Amino acid sequence: MPSSALDTVHALVDLARKKGADAAEAVLFESTSLSASCRLGKVEDIERSEGRDLGLRVFVGERQAVVSSTDFLPETLEALAERVVAMAKVAPPDPYCGLAEAGLIAKSFPELDLDDGSDISADTLSERAKEAEDAALAIQGVTNSSGAGASFGRGSIYLATSAGFAGSYQGTTHSVSASVLAGEGTGMERDYDFSSARHLSDLEAAAEIGRRAGEKTVRRLGARKVKSQAVPIIYDPRVSNSLLGHFAGAISGSAVARGTSFLQNKMGAEVFAKGITIIDDPLRKRGMRSKPFDGEGVATTRQALVEDGRLNTWLLDISTARQLGLQTTGHASRGTGAPPSPGPTNLYMEAGTLSPEELIADIDEGLYVTEMIGMGVNGVTGDYSRGASGFWIEKGKLTFPVSEITVAGNLKDMFAHLTPASDLDFRYGANAPTLRIEGMTVAGN
Repeated sequence: MPSSALDTVHALVDLARKKGADAAEAVLFESTSLSASCRLGKVEDIERSEGRDLGLRVFVGERQAVVSSTDFLPETLEALAERVVAMAKVAPPDPYCGLAEAGLIAKSFPELDLDDGSDISADTLSERAKEAEDAALAIQGVTNSSGAGASFGRGSIYLATSAGFAGSYQGTTHSVSASVLAGEGTGMERDYDFSSARHLSDLEAAAEIGRRAGEKTVRRLGARKVKSQAVPIIYDPRVSNSLLGHFAGAISGSAVARGTSFLQNKMGAEVFAKGITIIDDPLRKRGMRSKPFDGEGVATTRQALVEDGRLNTWLLDISTARQLGLQTTGHASRGTGAPPSPGPTNLYMEAGTLSPEELIADIDEGLYVTEMIGMGVNGVTGDYSRGASGFWIEKGKLTFPVSEITVAGNLKDMFAHLTPASDLDFRYGANAPTLRIEGMTVAGN
């Protein structure tokens, strides 16, 4: 057996070539994770997992096939390579499949500081979870707990191709969360908070997470419905990033190539309000989705997807780029059981100039959304309808909590009438500041 993970993927590529593949690539994922959860002061679960998953993709002419395995025995890998080449020979032709050309593959890998070198014990995670829950339960009005948790993980990725690419990187992740309830009977409400980070030193304090979870839950007590009407809507940062998710889906090369995106004819056009800039930055240090190369070994770069409201590019991998007559943007994402597909990395909308308070100040009546429910979004037309809850705005101030409502519009109109606040904070893989959108409909009573 090869002595290292990178040797393993190299050996598997060579084996596939010997079995008759014209070209091949192999990817190996290794991971370890440890988590602890507690409820009402008692540890409920301690879970640890370790995994190794190997994927092999081969090409025979214009045909490709993919297989995966968690068995690394030499005889298994031998059979795996033979089987996938046989599969490729009978697969339907795909004129767009293939490896990244030599001129596109990454030659050097920037240091992204993704691994903090830590090794966390189960006892430490249990104490962190308890600390978060204790802080939440200490908030007046909190009556019960859904539980709190803390986790630690480390993952590594190894990739080799017959076109000459070989590379690897690894990273750690830390998280802490708490979810509690307030009120009694049919008047009960639930809310949560969490923090995740690559480095433990960047993780928010467990007590702070618990305190915010408790305060958010109590604020939701006494929620009402409101009448149906068209009003300005404010998206809190923990839900504003969902709009970036819808945008990323619409500019995915897969959707554009299939003709199933509501933005498919908008390259170079103004799709957001002037002044809006959206960045995808895979090279952000300690970023939750940072990576020095994409799933096909292509060098990754920071890119402005939208500048001054204008759409600059699609998210492309090798296959979708060839279908569209373009060049890959280095956005290939992958697992082990299927070919790569395009997807974003550290996606964010740049902050505006107004504070959240200034963004709300001139609203006589409106809705401040803190939670979204359901996925009622049509990627072909842009029609948007999702359940929501939050707080009603009156004369520029948040007043009473609201629930059991739906917010509706069309993403093309929403993007064009969107204003960001100044409070951008990098907490997730996709991040946006508080956002104001004009002309949406609230469906209530």
